Formats: sequence, structure tokens, C-alpha cells
Amino acid sequence: MKKKIEPDIERIIDALDDKYEKIDQDLDDHLEGLLQSKPITYWDYIHTDALLNLQLPRTNFPDENVFIMYHQLTEILFKMVLWEIEQVAHHKNLTATFFASRLNRISRYFDILTSSFSIMKDGMDLEQYMKFRKTLTPASGFQSAQYRKIEFASTDLINLIDARFRETIDRNTPYEHALEHLYWQAAGKNYQTGKKSYLLYAFEEKYKNEFIAFTKEYNTINLYAKFKSLPEADQNDPALRKAMRHYDYTVNVTWVMSHYHTANHYLNNGKEVVEATGGSEWTKYMHPKYQRRIFFPDVWTTEELANWGQDV
Repeated sequence: MKKKIEPDIERIIDALDDKYEKIDQDLDDHLEGLLQSKPITYWDYIHTDALLNLQLPRTNFPDENVFIMYHQLTEILFKMVLWEIEQVAHHKNLTATFFASRLNRISRYFDILTSSFSIMKDGMDLEQYMKFRKTLTPASGFQSAQYRKIEFASTDLINLIDARFRETIDRNTPYEHALEHLYWQAAGKNYQTGKKSYLLYAFEEKYKNEFIAFTKEYNTINLYAKFKSLPEADQNDPALRKAMRHYDYTVNVTWVMSHYHTANHYLNNGKEVVEATGGSEWTKYMHPKYQRRIFFPDVWTTEELANWGQDV
């Protein structure tokens, strides 16, 4: 005897039929395909085997694996941040509530990143690190393209220009020229001679065109631009302004300083500051009081802007 189709099942079948009809597909084909497919498993869905085989240390020091996995986790969190930014940037009917909710998500990711530096600072043997780090030269965490995209997608490009040139650079300068004057160029460029370190040269060789295209895309839809496009009432929404302040300070002061103190733990031996693997002058490149990176100037007071990064 044929089993009677329950009303709920019938509604689902009708909805599926409607879904596939809209894209000129035959529901029967998809249902038959479902009969042949294997059940999904956790390890297939997460690609666990692939993920756990991405660690390829260059030495036999055990803590190099810690170093590699830590940076891989960081890049995963960066991808999560970019995904949240993309939702705000491309939102057609953006509200203060949605904006604040996504900024709070991003801040939670960076809160995790900030606290995670204890893995680097306290979770690796200093002697091991000082040996295996030599095999990483000239690679550097500086070369994280995702982090640069987070910056591009967060604020107007002028706010990422090296503090020495920010007041005098033409705000309508071509993107390629602007990239030559971004704050992180100071990590690998002699502004007197124009010569770039291999660290910076290799980074730009791989990502420069991608960065130019990305900055063009986000020129009018970065987080700061989206904020300024909101109605005045939404711009003054307390929850949104609080979320913006938290994100801005977390990324540009708290997280940066956690990174700075971790680098200082390994590279400052009390006698001389050890050069970073990429050759950057990391003490001035990283500290917020030198470069004054601020994503959302409008949500800070004049006094707060003047004292940015001074009290850390």
C-alpha cells in the first residue's frame, strides 16, 4: 500500500519544485541525485584531513609547529573579519542596528586575536624561536594580504597614508601613487632613495595589482564611507558609535600593542633590538603613536585623536 504524503512533506516538495523551476532545473533529477549521494560527515564538511596537513615546518624544532599553526589560525580569523565587512559594504538598506551587530562580531574576532598573542609570547621556547626564525628570512607577518585588505575595507585610504605625508598628499592621487605612501611602506622602504627591501618588493610583486583593484572597489563602500552615508540619526546612534570606537581602538591600539609586546619579548634582548625577519624597523612601524592609524576619526574627540596611542 502506497504511503500517504503528509501535508508538510507536500509543501516542501512544492517549494523545491518552485525553486528549481526558477532556474530551469528538473526537480526529479535533483531528487534522484539525492538518492545516490553519500551522507555528509563532519570531516568531509570541514575538510579536516586537508586542514591538519597544512603544517610544513622547515626545521626540527617542535615550537615551529606552534608558530605555523598560530599564524594559520590568525589568517582564518582575518577571513572571518573580511566576510563580516563585506556584508556591511554591500548591504543595500544598511541600518545602524545591522552595522553595529557586524562590527561587534568583528571586534570579537580581534579580541580573540589580541588574547591569542599569549600563545606566541608565553607558549614558545625563546631559544627554539631564535633559532628557527632564521629559516623564515625574509618572510614576515607583515606580508599578510588579508590584514591589508581589512585596513583598506575599513577606512578611507587617506587614513592609511604614512603620518609624515598625510597632510600634504593629494587626496585625489592615483591609487598606485597612494600605495607608495601607505604607512606600512615604512617597514621596507628608504624614502630618501626610494629603495625597497626584498620583503616589500616580493609582497608588492604578488599583491600590488590585487590591492589596487580592492581599494578601488572599497573606495566608496568601506566601513567609514558607509558610516558617513547613513542618515544623521543613524550616525549618532549610541550603539553604533560604541561599536565603531571599540573596533577602531581594538584593531589600531590594543591588538597592535599586543603584537608589539610579543615582538619585544623575542626581539629586544635589553642590549639591542633584533631586526625582524623581514628586515623592518618594527618598533616604529608597529607602535600606534608613530603612525596614528585611526579608521573612524569622526567618532573620537579632538583630545582623543591628539593622544592616540600615547597611553599604552
